[in-house]
Amino acid sequence: MKVALIQQKSYKNRKETIEKTLKMIREASKNGAKLVLLQELHQDRYFCINEDTKNFDLAENFEDDISFWATIAKKNGIVLVTSLFEKRAKGVYHNSAVVFEKDGTIAGKYRKMHIPDDPGFYEKFYFTPGDLGFEPIQTSVGKLGVLICWDQWFPEAARLMALKGAQILIYPTAIGWFDEDSEDEKRRQLDAWITVQRGHAIANTTPLIAINRVGKEYDNFKQIEGIRFWGNSFAVGAQGEFLAKASEDKEEILFCDIDIKKSEEITKIWPFFRDRRVDAYKDIEKISL
Repeated sequence: MKVALIQQKSYKNRKETIEKTLKMIREASKNGAKLVLLQELHQDRYFCINEDTKNFDLAENFEDDISFWATIAKKNGIVLVTSLFEKRAKGVYHNSAVVFEKDGTIAGKYRKMHIPDDPGFYEKFYFTPGDLGFEPIQTSVGKLGVLICWDQWFPEAARLMALKGAQILIYPTAIGWFDEDSEDEKRRQLDAWITVQRGHAIANTTPLIAINRVGKEYDNFKQIEGIRFWGNSFAVGAQGEFLAKASEDKEEILFCDIDIKKSEEITKIWPFFRDRRVDAYKDIEKISL
């Protein structure tokens, strides 16, 4: 199956950003992609870089956003993974991934479970933790284990998705570094991000794809100081081998081929699930920090 990862920067306004996304989706579809993946909160800038109550207005049109991206999936005949700001109820907002079938119907939704709160990533100000659990989404191209960004660092999330039958692990992402960080520190952060996810793929004998933003961003046409999103979107196979890897400073459509049957064969050779000692893991539920 041909998969397209859309690694994109945020433009000076929402309209311009979405127009570029649509152009890249059309190109991906024309080149044979059956599954197209967008980065975290792809419709606009990564607004969590600061705390501002005005940003909650970005979630007001959630239902219209659903209808819009459903039309795009149908028009291009693709399974489409989006990442949207969801207003669920008064004062309750989620960072949500919505998956659309190639006929435009909603295949499923995932609400981000792990919510960070760090300089430049003030997500706890905006998002309520998800309540839908770790449930793979069945689509015409396979069973997708969709998680979001900070979920990348938690092996439990990947494991639960895999145990429930996910055939691909997918992480829409917004992660970067600060320009003032040393080059050594930047490389350590990037290597850690890639390594932990390759570990999830290997430990669960499941292909994994991460789609990241790239570059600096704007607020009302003014470039924001702070995070520079480091790109490096990538896909690995069930043994952690790289299938495709993007640059750290360019927009691009990254194509890769995912062989689900091959992954199932690897599971027979590396039977991690068979040899799990579920009887000995019970203490993990008792330990709290």
